[in-house]
Amino acid sequence: MELRYLTSFLAIAEELHFGRAAARLHLAQPSLSQQLQRLERDIGVELVSRSSHEVKLTAAGRAFEVEARRLLDATRRAVTVAREAASGRTGMISIGFNYPAGQRVLQPTLLRLAADYPGVSTTLWEARSGPQLSALTEGRLDVALVFAGPPSAQLRSQRVATIPLVAVVSRRHPWATRSEVPFRELADQPCVLFRREQSPAMHDAILAAADRCGIALTISDEVDDSGATGIVVTTRPVVGFASAARGAHPPGHGLSAVRLVDPVPTVGMYAVWRPDPQPVVGAFLDCLEAAGPFSEQAADHGSARAGTAPSPTASSRAAPTATAPSGAAPTRTAPSGAVPSARAPRA
Repeated sequence: MELRYLTSFLAIAEELHFGRAAARLHLAQPSLSQQLQRLERDIGVELVSRSSHEVKLTAAGRAFEVEARRLLDATRRAVTVAREAASGRTGMISIGFNYPAGQRVLQPTLLRLAADYPGVSTTLWEARSGPQLSALTEGRLDVALVFAGPPSAQLRSQRVATIPLVAVVSRRHPWATRSEVPFRELADQPCVLFRREQSPAMHDAILAAADRCGIALTISDEVDDSGATGIVVTTRPVVGFASAARGAHPPGHGLSAVRLVDPVPTVGMYAVWRPDPQPVVGAFLDCLEAAGPFSEQAADHGSARAGTAPSPTASSRAAPTATAPSGAAPTRTAPSGAVPSARAPRA
């Protein structure tokens, strides 16, 4: 059964006149009559009673009219839904993000997405960069907001922000009363780092800054998350590290965030996606671009002893930065670089 036969039948049912129905459909009257005959033959019943004096629906025709109208309405809805899905206006997108992305990038982007694409729904997963990239590669995420670009050319990325890193210390630590510390002073301090598989860019950026200063860090511990960093730092005289966004709200009581300078270690934040994205991924990336630019100002990573950030200073704005160069995974004594970004088109 062809949908055009249903359209022709409904025109006859509404007009009850073959000539008017044919004119409405821009068909010749004999062609319209043939379509009705084929429809009745397919169904096996007479739908329209016609004589030289009148045209009227049979009982079967009246019942068929109701269902035919529903079917055509459903078909139109299906076409609309398919077109909206193809344009990214409807659908579901799964987004991974780390803490700084949730604070700086995700909220304004989702506000824009809700305004521009109200038919798109989201699922959110907060995780460190390593697990996010694994989930993205495995197809469990559509977009990852992570530190560093993708680990292979099989993924696409777009840099969205540069995030400074800060030192995190116990309030009993001598640095807790200082607003900033030159990075080279870390040579005299035992440090706790994130495991590289959890956040390779953050791990590498700290080691790259140490390499730039010509110092070797003493790594006393490696941990999986910021909560573990807070526990180690509050119980032992060590220095941990966090993003400026996390440093403004240190994980746990009794912690202070201290700005690192000369150089300021930084990591790039990237949106990463697969090269064959769903249309809704394009919609999200459009909203990400429209909601930017995103920046992490010096004010956000000053001393956080009182849970608030001080005003930025000229020296902190002008302080040099150090990001990990591209290359293999660094060692503690000879750091090299972060995983390079694949700056490529979305598709």
